[in-house]
Amino acid sequence: MQNSAVPPVRKSIAVSTSPDRAFAIFTGGMHQWWPRAHTLNPKAERAAVIAEPRAGGRWFERAVDGTECTWGQVLTWEPPHRVILGWQLDEQWQYNPAFLTEVEIRFESKDGKSTQVTLEHRNLERYGVHAATLRAGLDSDEGWMGGLRGFAAVAGSAAAS
Repeated sequence: MQNSAVPPVRKSIAVSTSPDRAFAIFTGGMHQWWPRAHTLNPKAERAAVIAEPRAGGRWFERAVDGTECTWGQVLTWEPPHRVILGWQLDEQWQYNPAFLTEVEIRFESKDGKSTQVTLEHRNLERYGVHAATLRAGLDSDEGWMGGLRGFAAVAGSAAAS
């Protein structure tokens, strides 16, 4: 049974760079800022996190030994304004091609010198009975906010919310 009352996780952070550079670092430099502890392959060191730069592209991690673990897919690719990633990790943190939640990231110029990066992870009710627990983890400091802080450290931090 699905719980339709599960709100999305929303986080934002300002970075001291242009939307073009913020988008490029977020999507093309994910390996630089994605928390090392968040991996699907604990047996091998992660070499890269890749979001192929097109709608329909893969979203995955690659280990130094060449093994790959799929996380999902790129649903929308609109540089430098937004990207929507299809998160296909189920409640066991395993890739499931039949499962999908969405992570939308928007990049908005604030004053010509900084960019507001807003992330929304939605459709969490699809986790069914696990939705509240998984939402709490994604909404925690070790969840999306931790990832955004790592991103800001690479892109140029201004402020988080």
